[in-house]
Amino acid sequence: MRPPVNPITDPFGERSARPHRRSLQLLGALFRFESNSARLLQLVDHAFAGLPRHRLGRNRPRLRVRLQLTPGQRDKSAAEPALLSTFAGPGLLCGAIDQSNLAVISPAHGSALVVVSHDMLLRHPYHVRYELIEFAVYVLAARAMGLVPLHAAAVGRNGRGVLLIGNSGAGKSTLALHCLLHGLEIVAEDGLFVTPRGLLTTGIASFLHLQRRGLRFLPGPDIAQRIRSSPIIRRRSGAQKYEVDLRRLGYRLAPAPLRIEAVVFLSARRASDRRLLVSVPARERAARLSAHQPYAASQLGWQRFGNSLAGVRAFELRRGSHPRVAVEALSELLDRPGRAAPSA
Repeated sequence: MRPPVNPITDPFGERSARPHRRSLQLLGALFRFESNSARLLQLVDHAFAGLPRHRLGRNRPRLRVRLQLTPGQRDKSAAEPALLSTFAGPGLLCGAIDQSNLAVISPAHGSALVVVSHDMLLRHPYHVRYELIEFAVYVLAARAMGLVPLHAAAVGRNGRGVLLIGNSGAGKSTLALHCLLHGLEIVAEDGLFVTPRGLLTTGIASFLHLQRRGLRFLPGPDIAQRIRSSPIIRRRSGAQKYEVDLRRLGYRLAPAPLRIEAVVFLSARRASDRRLLVSVPARERAARLSAHQPYAASQLGWQRFGNSLAGVRAFELRRGSHPRVAVEALSELLDRPGRAAPSA
């Protein structure tokens, strides 16, 4: 048995035992998770296990995430944890909920440290998983691998994908669900990572988050019942959503990264005729992309990403009578030869 760590000789816990380990291929990299807590590794499995093993090239970067459970206590003065605060230092990116629950990311070293208190893990496992573990993995992958992070969804087939862009509540998740019901593949519903040159898009397709109103167009009661049996999570905005585990429902998760063939902006406007897809001129597309993706537009790879999109078609998708009609429009788009959107 390994002797206990002496807090005097090892005040930073550098030699603390982390016997629980997991290696998973995610976002084109090989992630190695190490922890002193089996329960923290269970959250890792809940978030990432059983996903397609995407590769973005010949090289497969090796990234490491250490998960440390501590006896620290979170601030119990509020019903839920404080909002995640982000800040940076030389070569470090940090996100902290409080003094006992935080993530520190070092892209240059390909590593991250996530610290979680016993109380936080016991009372708020969703926040630990979503706001600390997933946050650390996403930021580490994007920065260490030079990927463009997008708040968007992507669906497709046969290696070809459509980027779905819209504000929160625009219907990305509902549309993604109906795409799955009609045989298309999904990369992710809300967070994507794109290579700025090749436009290969990857993501984590573990969950689909659906509001109750998104169930009204489902084709039968069985599907609705399976979704209603999913856990309900509460976003920081107050919105409550079903968290549907796509890995357990047998839907088509994209087995490999999809190459972006078209960019589609979701619109609340009703289609005036049967034409749901309306071409977006190149200049307007660039402005819309920057407006929808302010964080990504501030990153180093954004200019290269925009140049790569120059030959990609862009459309506005207006609302039809049923989500199925939108899926049919996207399927037809995937069947067409690639052409650039017309210039203004």
